[in-house]
Amino acid sequence: METGQNKVINILAPPVDRLTDMAFRRLFSVLVLVLLLAAAVLSAYEQEGLASWYGGKFQGRQTASGEIFDTNRFTAAHKSLAFGTVVRVTNLENDRSTIVRINDRGPFIPGRIIDLSRAAAAAIGLAGKGVVRVRIEVLPPDSPEAAGILAGRTPVTYSIQVAAYRSRQNAERTLKRLQEQGFEGALEAGAEGIYRVVVPEVAEAELQAVRGRLLEAGWADVVARRRE
Repeated sequence: METGQNKVINILAPPVDRLTDMAFRRLFSVLVLVLLLAAAVLSAYEQEGLASWYGGKFQGRQTASGEIFDTNRFTAAHKSLAFGTVVRVTNLENDRSTIVRINDRGPFIPGRIIDLSRAAAAAIGLAGKGVVRVRIEVLPPDSPEAAGILAGRTPVTYSIQVAAYRSRQNAERTLKRLQEQGFEGALEAGAEGIYRVVVPEVAEAELQAVRGRLLEAGWADVVARRRE
């Protein structure tokens, strides 16, 4: 009888290696679920607040991530986002946006949420103001925009010419009118004494939208030039 009972017990009880395999599969499933949830939360991360920019004396210095800071690349400093995180930064005053990679810590002034490189600041019309209100959105690592930044490719930007003059005075009058309409304007001195009135550093993704806004404001004959 004991022998028969032992046989029944052995038949009903799963082998130890089977129990170990089942436990491992459950643990693996839980880990996958946690990673998926973390990725979903991170991708949905949004924040609004003040943005500033830095360059000048910081050029060539080591960032908190160990990289050498280059104000001509599209990078930024954030207080808590992981290094390598790619975010879209949108200027809430003019709706211009750019894509940057987090590689530094800061800003350390109350109320500010992100510090942009000079190149990124210029792309959203921040460089001339110093501080603007922005929205930042974390992009999934497999998105085309994030993939481009992580591969080291600099975002394509354009300069949109709205007028050109030989007289600097006329160009400055047109520039003032453009800025009064809410555009980030600038003067470019061309060859043979030509002064161009432009909307500088327009991201490729924003090109058609900005051209549409210019058309609505009365600027029909504009020329977009890709910046290298």
